[in-house]
Amino acid sequence: MSELQQRLNELFEYKDGELFWKVDRGAVKCKGKKAGAVNQGYRIINSAAIGGYMPVHRVIWVMHNGDAPECLDHINGNKLDNRIENLRPATRSQNGFNITAMTTNNSGAKNVSWRGDTNKWRVTLMVSGNKMSFGHYDDLELAELVAHEARCKYHGEFANHGVSNV
Repeated sequence: MSELQQRLNELFEYKDGELFWKVDRGAVKCKGKKAGAVNQGYRIINSAAIGGYMPVHRVIWVMHNGDAPECLDHINGNKLDNRIENLRPATRSQNGFNITAMTTNNSGAKNVSWRGDTNKWRVTLMVSGNKMSFGHYDDLELAELVAHEARCKYHGEFANHGVSNV
């Protein structure tokens, strides 16, 4: 067991995706109280006892596994669902694959956008760090199908088809 893992297990109790303080660490960090606060969609813990800021999902991963990978992915896309079974190691690219459609999306379909210069729907997605085009289509439904197939092929288990799995 790593030193960090041991320290985290001394400080926190894990219950179904949540962390609770095992010890009193001042007026706010009381034994039995839920640890952390939400910041930019993630629950974060700030404590000198762990060396500063640490996202709860990383704390939970280290408590269970002893080390933390470069990046952790929330399988269902919910940044506040920190159940250990909802976390998996990922690269930054893989983590980026598992996001919903951008709010600026003009088609309603992930990886599909309208091109005014061609008057067609264009399908693009990231492959090996490069934006790749999968063609231009008159029909939005066909473009959505092409995008879905491309995500399955190139993003594998990290493919998110534009909707939250929450």
